[in-house]
Amino acid sequence: MASSLIEEQLNRLPHSPGVYLMRDASGMILYVGKAINLHNRVRSYFQSTQKLTPKLQKMVSRVADIDFYIASSEQEALIMELNFIKQYHPRYNVSLKDDKTFPYLKIAINEEWPGVYVTRRYEHDGGRYFGPFANSRSVKQTLRVLQNIFPFRICSKTITGKAPRPCLEYHLGRCLAPCTGATSRREYGQVIKEVILFLEGKQEKVARDLKARMNRAAEATDYEKAARLRDQIQAIQEVIEGEKIAAVIRGEQDVIAFVQDGDQAYAQVLFIRGNKLTGRESFLLQGTRQEEPRQIMTSFIKQYYSSCPQIPPLLLLQYPVDDRHIIKEWLKGRRGAGVEIQVPRRGVKKQLIDIAAENARQGLEQLKIKAITTSTSLDDALNEIEKELKLKSPPLRMEAYDISNIQGSSAVGSMVVFEKGKPKPAHYRRFKIKTVTGANDYAMLQEVLQRRFKHGSRGGTSAPDTWSILPDLVLIDGGKGQLNTALSVIQETGRDIPVASLAKENEEIFLPRRKEPVVLPKSSPGLQLLQRLRDEAHRFAISYFTTVHRRKTFASALDGIPGIGPRRKSALLRQFGSVDRIREASPEELSAATGMTREQVKRIKEHL
Repeated sequence: MASSLIEEQLNRLPHSPGVYLMRDASGMILYVGKAINLHNRVRSYFQSTQKLTPKLQKMVSRVADIDFYIASSEQEALIMELNFIKQYHPRYNVSLKDDKTFPYLKIAINEEWPGVYVTRRYEHDGGRYFGPFANSRSVKQTLRVLQNIFPFRICSKTITGKAPRPCLEYHLGRCLAPCTGATSRREYGQVIKEVILFLEGKQEKVARDLKARMNRAAEATDYEKAARLRDQIQAIQEVIEGEKIAAVIRGEQDVIAFVQDGDQAYAQVLFIRGNKLTGRESFLLQGTRQEEPRQIMTSFIKQYYSSCPQIPPLLLLQYPVDDRHIIKEWLKGRRGAGVEIQVPRRGVKKQLIDIAAENARQGLEQLKIKAITTSTSLDDALNEIEKELKLKSPPLRMEAYDISNIQGSSAVGSMVVFEKGKPKPAHYRRFKIKTVTGANDYAMLQEVLQRRFKHGSRGGTSAPDTWSILPDLVLIDGGKGQLNTALSVIQETGRDIPVASLAKENEEIFLPRRKEPVVLPKSSPGLQLLQRLRDEAHRFAISYFTTVHRRKTFASALDGIPGIGPRRKSALLRQFGSVDRIREASPEELSAATGMTREQVKRIKEHL
């Protein structure tokens, strides 16, 4: 129930575009929003709170005061909203983490001898800014690439041309030493122009210009300069070769996707310039719990491009944005030209979105891994697992098992090992299912565990015998059924080894002789470690299944060809990788690759 003050404020709100600020009893700003109609938008929070998300319900219950600013237009309201979010960092707004500290690369083209610097202040001072980069590591890495290609100065000394000797950068070939007068202003300006073109994604043009200059230097017998330009061209070509993922795309565009996890989201921006993928940046957003994907995308677009000096003519987004027309007009004003926003559903553009989304997923996973792989975090995780699973001690060695097959075909099992919370790949094992026919995952799991602990029961006669090392915890991917299967095998061995299963759907942990599963918070370091262990077993099983299934499919396609035995099939598999590639290969290619006779090649081509 809204207080009398709030009721009065709601009644007096104008029917105008503007920005509203919701404050708690202490005056702290809880939320900043914009509205086309302040009266209607703000009242909607208090008319039917049951329709709000739990996050907004909690926020509304804390609102003690409402402030607002009238704007002359929707675009002005958008800009005001961005400024207030950056200024106050309201708790209930989705916000970029550390958005005030994004680093940029600055080229001081307004200086007499322009330098290239890393800066965290974006100013309208006539310089060229590139970014924002996600962190100082990525911007410094870009600067190192530029230094290895272009000989520009990175110092801040006053250039007089009368310095007695150049610095080490000159002797390393990474500066033209304008401080000593060793280069002309025109030659140095050409280098800066090439740096700008390179950062704009126009590497081919830079390479062509350098090649022309190299040829002129060679004709003038200035071989030292020609050699330096040759090295620059080779360095640029290496960059170009690594950027052909998006060669089928035309024009300039940013591709944006994110993955959401609880109260945070991890966004990935792919930069396509000059028909190539020229770079990417990742950003962590916080306060995304119970937010719709389009709301998260809208918040990211507004905040990111409010501090981005370069906006391409096309944005490819994973999700649509709210107020699309208003945002397009705002972006147009910042860019000085039109900006198209698309949410592709098929074709090459959709493939780019998928690439960005997968990169975001992997990036968030790496972020989680880094967060829990410190010694302190791992100790906390192992201690929590000990406590919640009622173990006698922290599980220093954990083994996880998984099964992979297609309706019983090409069935395999995996065993992965974590020691002190970290993967131990040397102890991983894989199993090809031998005794089970048909799609019976329980029987397959039983076979894998029997074979594993049969090895363990023999004991080890030497140090390298890793089978003899028994785990402190066995983790199974699945629910109660998988748990009971594993438990029966362990009991048959007569060993006292704790067993648990982790069900993927709700991330519930099932334990023997316990009716209800253990449910840990998603932020729990113990749960996150068990998830990593379970997911690694799944990845290892899928990897082995893919190999076995491919070989089986491949071999069956070549069965029955006279003169083509198992060894020849293996050779073909190693050389070509798939039946389709053999079918496409010419007789000459088949003969040269495998050393087969002309008659054998003919039989294969006829059979396929």
